Amino acid sequence: MGKRRNPILELFEVQGRKSFPLKDMEIDKAIRESDDRRLKTKYNNAIYVIKRALALYTVDEVAFSFNGGKDSTVLLHLLRAGYFLHRVEQSCSNGILTDFPIRTIYFECTSVFPEINTFTYDTSKTYGLQMDIIRSDFKSGLEALLKAKPIRAIFLGVRIGDPTAVGQEQFSPSSPGWPPFMRVNPILDWSYRDVWAFLLTCKVQYCSLYDQGYTSIGSIYDTVPNALLSVSSTSSKEKFKPAYLLPDGRLERAGRVKKNSPLECTHSPAVNNGLDGVNSQKNRMFTASVIGVGDEILFGTVEDLLGPSLCGKLHSIGWLTSQASVVRNDIDSVAEEVERCKSTSDMVFLYGGVGPLHSDVTSAGVAKAFGVRLAPDEEFEEFLRCLIGDQCTGDRNEMAQLPEGITELLHHEQLGVPLIKCHNVIILSATNATELDKQWDCLIELSGSDGFLVTIEPFSAKRLTTTLTDVEIAQPLSKLCLEFPDLYIGCFRRCRQGHLVISFEGKDPCRIEAAIEALCKKFNPGTFSEVN
Repeated sequence: MGKRRNPILELFEVQGRKSFPLKDMEIDKAIRESDDRRLKTKYNNAIYVIKRALALYTVDEVAFSFNGGKDSTVLLHLLRAGYFLHRVEQSCSNGILTDFPIRTIYFECTSVFPEINTFTYDTSKTYGLQMDIIRSDFKSGLEALLKAKPIRAIFLGVRIGDPTAVGQEQFSPSSPGWPPFMRVNPILDWSYRDVWAFLLTCKVQYCSLYDQGYTSIGSIYDTVPNALLSVSSTSSKEKFKPAYLLPDGRLERAGRVKKNSPLECTHSPAVNNGLDGVNSQKNRMFTASVIGVGDEILFGTVEDLLGPSLCGKLHSIGWLTSQASVVRNDIDSVAEEVERCKSTSDMVFLYGGVGPLHSDVTSAGVAKAFGVRLAPDEEFEEFLRCLIGDQCTGDRNEMAQLPEGITELLHHEQLGVPLIKCHNVIILSATNATELDKQWDCLIELSGSDGFLVTIEPFSAKRLTTTLTDVEIAQPLSKLCLEFPDLYIGCFRRCRQGHLVISFEGKDPCRIEAAIEALCKKFNPGTFSEVN
């Protein structure tokens, strides 16, 4: 399969960077004249949600949360167009609105980028926004505002994949413990590609940071330019391409990296058993659970080759597989096993049960384990369409339904379809050893920058063989396990009449040698032979 062209790049290679304030009617006109059918569909759905909200609430009862980011910038212009169309339907608009009548809420804090502040205030002036600036925390500031104003609904630029999007619908009441209001999410189902398609098609201004390689903007303490947009330069200062050229939209949060705040920099790092952070990570034990999904394995119809291979691969990078199981093709069975393993293991790997058939329930089981629903993922559907053709559509293809709000697509140029990661759970689509090898190699490479599958100190191992009976060796081995609790000491026979094999595994080769020496001292010389 050839390397897939990036749809975002294809869409925007011919776009200019000129932008200017558009009238409300011109936003609608720009979309209507666009050849982008998907953007038109997204736009129409968002406008419907906005007009529906304006029919349910008066203008005085709604507000708009604006933070200067790309998503809220899209929402601003959708609201301008939506309010214009709402007024047209009421036959009381000439197509020009001198001021934006919907109250705008801006939460200003000291950790915001100066460019965000500048863009927000410039935008407010350009479009005549009625700004309520709140400088306290979000919850208490919102409580005070809602007490002072008759606000019943707030438009939010939340999209599926955002940390706050889990469980939300286009209309969602506020969470328990928060002041009561309706959350209205017109762009909930928009992708990264859709956001940039809208901004560039309408040629509206956005924050300058997005032209400097920033793809998802938080605070100055947790946001850096996205390394995937870095370009080689002869100067000492690193340069980045604009955000709309990001090859894979699901990696928009790759620039969210923990940085030390000034307060944190004044403190010394915590002591961790005499180890620094790097060595601590490399010496700690990481555990994984491996879950196979398939009745055919449990019925003995097919031999499970993927589970043992996956355990071996984890072992090779220093991880301990604490649990390996196979469950039925049943949503509840998958959900129960995932829910149990995700809280006790650093990572959980699933294989089997991936596809469009009635028995392919892995994604649904993962969604249930995390308490979220399945939702269409358009970017994943694009990869599927590239792989299996136009018969792949969101409403007919269950493979395009992924756990809502928690799914990250791990894309690699060697893979036709990205791997699926939901928090600490990874769903593999491999059906044989060759496919698993390929997906594993890509996974290791992809996890290098994220660190979710860090390669740590590998296991060392040695094996001895002996003709001793189980009864003769049982008690000395039990005592040895107590003397060396940091080692895994096991026994097995390849056949009942064959020699007993004793295995020693651990992180420290010196400890393995010490354990072998201690065992040999308990018996006559020549009792044990080392196995290569």
